Amino acid sequence: MRRIKFHRSVFDALICLALFAAVAALVIFPKESIEAAEKGLTLCINVIIPSLFPFFVLSTLIVQLGIARYFGRVLEPVMRPLFNVGGACSTAFVLGFIGGYPVGAKTVIALYENGSCSKAEAERLLSFCNNSGPAFIFGVVGAGVFSSSIVGLLLYLAHTLASICVGFIFRSWGVGDDKSNNARLPQAAAKRFTIAFTDSVKSAFQTTINICGFVIFFTVFIKLLFLSGLIPLLASVIGAIFSPFGFDASWAERLLTGLIELTCGVTSLQGAAGTLGTSMAMAAFMLGWAGLSVHCQVLSFIGDSGLSVRTYIYGKFFQASISAVIAYFMSHLFVFKLPAALYLAQSVRDIASLNFGSAAVISCLSALLLMLLFVLGARMSTMKRSRCGQRLKPHR
Repeated sequence: MRRIKFHRSVFDALICLALFAAVAALVIFPKESIEAAEKGLTLCINVIIPSLFPFFVLSTLIVQLGIARYFGRVLEPVMRPLFNVGGACSTAFVLGFIGGYPVGAKTVIALYENGSCSKAEAERLLSFCNNSGPAFIFGVVGAGVFSSSIVGLLLYLAHTLASICVGFIFRSWGVGDDKSNNARLPQAAAKRFTIAFTDSVKSAFQTTINICGFVIFFTVFIKLLFLSGLIPLLASVIGAIFSPFGFDASWAERLLTGLIELTCGVTSLQGAAGTLGTSMAMAAFMLGWAGLSVHCQVLSFIGDSGLSVRTYIYGKFFQASISAVIAYFMSHLFVFKLPAALYLAQSVRDIASLNFGSAAVISCLSALLLMLLFVLGARMSTMKRSRCGQRLKPHR
């Protein structure tokens, strides 16, 4: 008991010290803090709100109108063998890839609270359904950072493959736990469209404002960490330890930035000295990890839901590591050695330079195409099983 109280006292002292240091940094660097907050606010107005708000409305509508249950019946033969989750969970899987962070996690919470998936299934989904959208990877990372749509395409493929691998790895999570972990909440009845639409808009607006708060906070936080010299100091220590492996202080600084905030981390790779494979692996790791800013957004959704955050944290770490390995090998296999990739990349070259309206239309069409592929696969699987059943049926 004394040891617990001592640890608690130390923790409280560290929190107080950190808060005092933060207040002191705001007082010492008032102009820089205001400029960073303005930058974060501009990012929210120009990017966060128009890109996330429509997908939050869409995801909530799909759940409240009962559409996810229809997909559950159709896509069960696909989702259950791959990820050991119900077919209704396919909405979180698809919207997580198309809408970007943190649409997938928000959809998972909505499915769980609606009774469309069990606690164990929701925790499995959290490990692999919260992903970066194609607009960010193709536009910001591919065209903006690497000036190459081919790199953006390969990073998106690595990101997708790593997410699927993580989902398959966590397919046994919660299988051996008690029945309460696998029990579903009572399914809520489908709402009328007028009620579902108004509730979805209000919920999406509150969620978007919540995310904007985290974005502004972490924009200022990273700026203060650089001005105080804390990140450069940690980077120099890490670089001194790993310099024999070619990981110097500049790379450590980029990694630390990406671990905290994704956008600042990937943009720091622009013009980085080093091989393309190293830069792509670093960018893939940051995209897989997503950053503390995104993690705080997801934790705000989980709240009092009772879901464990362990699978989410473990899943993001595994996804970051796997996608970094895949991207590194892809940079050697495809970028320079396969001219055929140029033809595939040409189809997405224009995506990187599209405005938000056009990118949103393409994203929605991509989501529809991916959903149709899932439906087609489920239908083929159902027809195959029914034929097998007919063959095995004894003749009278």
